[in-house]
Amino acid sequence: MQNKRSWFSAFIEPGTLIKLRTAALLGFVLFVLLFSASCSGSLFKVKPVSKLPAMPASAASANVGSLSFRASPLLTDEETQELFESNLQLAGLLPVRLEIVHNSGDAVEIRKLKFRLQDGADITWKLISAKQAISRILKANGVFAYNPNSRNTFEKEFRAYEFNLKDPVNHAEAKRQGLLIFLSPKKDPVSSPKNLTLTIEGLAQPVSIRLN
Repeated sequence: MQNKRSWFSAFIEPGTLIKLRTAALLGFVLFVLLFSASCSGSLFKVKPVSKLPAMPASAASANVGSLSFRASPLLTDEETQELFESNLQLAGLLPVRLEIVHNSGDAVEIRKLKFRLQDGADITWKLISAKQAISRILKANGVFAYNPNSRNTFEKEFRAYEFNLKDPVNHAEAKRQGLLIFLSPKKDPVSSPKNLTLTIEGLAQPVSIRLN
């Protein structure tokens, strides 16, 4: 070891060697700080829920008296890219915008409502949680190494879009909107599904809404 130091010192003065080591250490610390700063935001740039455009006028609807429903699927990757900067269709996900309007009467519990999505081949799509959807989005986009805080931020921003099925709908609230996220039957990328029908069960009578 002493021989190696002597050989190396023959080419570089001790003071210069210390400076090089110090510069390398400072460079490494700077890299870590810059990397951490760049990864401290969300994994994807999610548009605030407040910026979500109004439900399309062409959205399918159904009225059951005390409640009215409107629904519209986000069928293209351009629509999901605009909201989440990520391609949900590539991950096998189909978001459906849902709006519930309380028309009159007492508050209505919706926790036990069940939503089924079927396509033209009568194949049922599975309703999944926003948290499950996030795992599929990261996998489909090849995101495996990330700052945990960045994932937490993305998850928080993404879940803000999830339709609230926990709290009753009342007349004071008037209208509630959010996303229901369905997984394609074989978990394949979504490609222009036809004749989609959203069925809502748990009311006095089932409600069927033809989406496209």
